[in-house]
Amino acid sequence: GAGMCTREQLCLSGGSAGGLLVLAAATARPDLCGAVIASAPLADMARFERMGLGRMWTREFGTAADPDDFAALMSYSPYHRALEGAGDGPGRRFPSVLLTGFHGDTRTDAAHPRKMCAALLAAAGREEGHPPVLLRYERDVGHGPRAVSRAVGLAADAHAFAAHRTGLSPR
Repeated sequence: GAGMCTREQLCLSGGSAGGLLVLAAATARPDLCGAVIASAPLADMARFERMGLGRMWTREFGTAADPDDFAALMSYSPYHRALEGAGDGPGRRFPSVLLTGFHGDTRTDAAHPRKMCAALLAAAGREEGHPPVLLRYERDVGHGPRAVSRAVGLAADAHAFAAHRTGLSPR
């Protein structure tokens, strides 16, 4: 209901296709949340078929080779929405974003979070005080299971980011 949470107190979080969802929401309506965590997300929907296992997901997402599918993909592609916000003028204000990428990820290629990070930084421009855009990048790990110590480290970093950006921890 109304009054349960302010924009600044809301952190969206998702991984893989869920990472695509939270990035699409945040780039379409940056006014709705204060922070986003996107773990191993899809982000560049014009080229997803050429990265990782993307060619296997055309039944779900469509294909850039079809003009109607391409138009639909571009209507929500977070990477392209962030690029639209980049330019010479004042930066577009997106929420704080923590992207995670894994060098050995064969499902959602690590290029997605790297490119998304670059696009969000370009959109922010040199605006002082712009919410941070962070990339947590791991080598020698893939999309799924990992050593317990790595899983704990990833969860701790994500929770610390969310707590800090939503005001649950001292600034």
